[in-house]
Amino acid sequence: MKKAKKSVFEKRQGFLGYMFLLPWLIGFLSLTVWPFVYTIFLSFHEVRLTVEGWSTTFNGIDNYNLAFLRNTEFVPALISFATMELLYAPVITVIAFILALLLNQKIKFRPAFRALFFLPVIVMSGPVMYQLMDSGSMTFAGIRDMILYQVVEEFSPPVAHALLLLFQNFSMVLWFTGIPIILFISGMQKINDSMLEAAKIDAATSWQILWKIIIPIIRPIAMVSIILTIVQLGTYSINPVLSLVQDAIYNSTSGLGVASAFAWIYTAEALALMGLAFILLNKREDPEKEQMLAAKKRKM
Repeated sequence: MKKAKKSVFEKRQGFLGYMFLLPWLIGFLSLTVWPFVYTIFLSFHEVRLTVEGWSTTFNGIDNYNLAFLRNTEFVPALISFATMELLYAPVITVIAFILALLLNQKIKFRPAFRALFFLPVIVMSGPVMYQLMDSGSMTFAGIRDMILYQVVEEFSPPVAHALLLLFQNFSMVLWFTGIPIILFISGMQKINDSMLEAAKIDAATSWQILWKIIIPIIRPIAMVSIILTIVQLGTYSINPVLSLVQDAIYNSTSGLGVASAFAWIYTAEALALMGLAFILLNKREDPEKEQMLAAKKRKM
């Protein structure tokens, strides 16, 4: 009888949980999943607005041929987007990790410093960020005139171009570190203190603790941070592909079919970059097991 009552209670709780979830689920399926899937259909059709409404005509892979072969701006925009992501995402993650490491130390006014670094994420919302970027307020002027840049450009023009691209939007780079800092601090606070104390007893230096214990544990969070950064960077005007997709939507000659093809090619590239981050950072290491093996070797 008790088991039966418990089963009925659990079913009722589960039903109530699904009922609370139902409004979000309906919105997600109708406003996100269905438009996402429908763009696949549109990417293989010529979509035009006529007097009678929207008309779709199947044209195979013609929209994709236009994107890769006949459009002179799309492929360079894809290359520029990949370059931007490969440059910005690691830099943002590394800076966020260093700041999180400093903000996790036992210092005075630590909550105030944490709030100070996260405040731009709250204040500088999407519209504010767009206004600052359009006005050029987030770029460092005179980078080309610096002696250090000129020296680097003499030895390696690609590296100099990467530095120029980075510092042109360096304020935005710092703004994007807000959420990763919170993620890294949360991960560091969950590290077992006894593991760190045991490493110090074994005469491990702070540098060794950082590379052998903290970084292996934080690696999954770094993967999440990079994937989050890749997605966030793609939603701002610095993404050259985004402007092409938006222009294609309102272009009467190309229509939604070409815009859908652009969007799916861009999505495939973004997923490839996320997959690369997953492959590079998904290597799992267990610092506790490594420490136990090292202790056994010393005893032998």
